[in-house]
Amino acid sequence: MSRQLDEQIAARFPVGQRLRVLDVGMGQGTQALRLARAGHKVTGVEQDPTMVAAARAALDAEPEGIRGRVRIVEGDGHETGVHFLPGSFDVVLCHGVLMYVEEPDALLAGLARMLAPGGLLSLLVRNADALAMRPGLAGDWAGALAAFDSTTYRNRIGIEARADRLDAVVASLAGIAAPLHAWYGVRVFTDTAADGVAPPAEAELDALLAAEERAGRTDPYRRVAALLHLCGVRD
Repeated sequence: MSRQLDEQIAARFPVGQRLRVLDVGMGQGTQALRLARAGHKVTGVEQDPTMVAAARAALDAEPEGIRGRVRIVEGDGHETGVHFLPGSFDVVLCHGVLMYVEEPDALLAGLARMLAPGGLLSLLVRNADALAMRPGLAGDWAGALAAFDSTTYRNRIGIEARADRLDAVVASLAGIAAPLHAWYGVRVFTDTAADGVAPPAEAELDALLAAEERAGRTDPYRRVAALLHLCGVRD
């Protein structure tokens, strides 16, 4: 997915522009640090104290120049209006967050307000139109049948979460004046891979990533991906 984000950033902004990035639900800071290493100024928002501690530890291990480009704010993504002025960011990331938000429209509207005109909103959501894929491929026929008409699921760590349908997210983006610019499927072929398994050898890994990248931008494969990566652009 990082290559998809790089592609969208390159398409929207002049080469070499140092962007102001807001990463809502930054987790342990992997994406934020990658963007900071590329020269961008990143503000991460995270409410889980364990994740905040992990992000700070990862940041402390970086060179001073990179540390100076990252700010970590401990808080909820709904509170961006408390911490930041409207139009303060060129890019807003909200990856792996909406599945834990019961009513996401208010959060999305707040994130869109943080964008400068022409800014990029990047979302990563669970694909409700493909919830039957994982149980079906595992031979759980009852689970697959139940998933067809559902927008909820239990994730790998046992937490009940919510999924989004592509058409609904596209409509939400239009409603917050950040209409859809591009979308991709994520984890088309690899969603059923076991946790904790060592990655394959480099050549095989390269082929796997190439296949995932191609499937993630190609119909009909991207429509059955476990996750959807959607990019909207602020009017």
